[in-house]
Amino acid sequence: MAARAFAAHQRVSDALDRGRAPAASTVVSLSAVHKVFSDGDRRTVALEGIELDIARGAFVSLIGPSGCGKSTLLRLIGDLTPTTSGTITVNGKSAHLARLARDYGIVFQAPVLFDWRSVQRNVELPLELGRLPKAERERRATEMLALVELDGFERHYPWQLSGGMQQRVAIARALSFEPALLLMDEPFGALDEMSRERLNLQLLRVWQKTGTTVVFVTHSIPEAVFLSTHVVVMSPRPGRIVDIIDVDLPQPRNDLTREDPRYFGLVTRVRESLRRRDTHAATDTS
Repeated sequence: MAARAFAAHQRVSDALDRGRAPAASTVVSLSAVHKVFSDGDRRTVALEGIELDIARGAFVSLIGPSGCGKSTLLRLIGDLTPTTSGTITVNGKSAHLARLARDYGIVFQAPVLFDWRSVQRNVELPLELGRLPKAERERRATEMLALVELDGFERHYPWQLSGGMQQRVAIARALSFEPALLLMDEPFGALDEMSRERLNLQLLRVWQKTGTTVVFVTHSIPEAVFLSTHVVVMSPRPGRIVDIIDVDLPQPRNDLTREDPRYFGLVTRVRESLRRRDTHAATDTS
């Protein structure tokens, strides 16, 4: 098991090194991370032996079967759940200190907006908590709303917006304090396919303009390939990193990218990797 974990880590590290500029620094580093959930005498091993380095400016998608620990891994990075063992650093600090330093923003599947606050004031909320001056809060909120193409909706309320627009507000809010890292847990999972594809394009545009490092959880193989610089494939529970796909599609990506034979080839490669790991897991438990 240790040899397999080391080999997986080596493939991840090598692929990430190929995908970044030589001078790029590491934003997220995970070493020997385990997560066990306990409920009385019952223990569930959610993650086992996670080893991963993520370079500054990368867009890394986590994909795997349901229950493999993708969202748990994201929550560990964000210090929303403690590790059982192992170490996680964000910007050279522990995950806990990085959270206190507000080194990252988080976007969940639900936008989690406050209905009694306008769009503008929802985006300003983390800046208020950070006690930024009013003029600076307004400037940043206006800038972020323009970035997600919601300028003109500042005085609207969440209940007046579509689901896709609400998620764009959530993204603007997460980026308002200029985090080094953006964690996204299936942010488009509840949207229809057309809205999802449109928001994929907008997210890529935001990522390219801000240079923010993104860790993105999704169940959609096409979405992972379209968005990412790297796709990290995880095994069934207990979740391990078993493969990484280096996505070398040209940037910037657009609707034509989805018609590129190379895109279809990468989607097939990720699907085959997931199928291979599922087959091995079934064999191991038989």
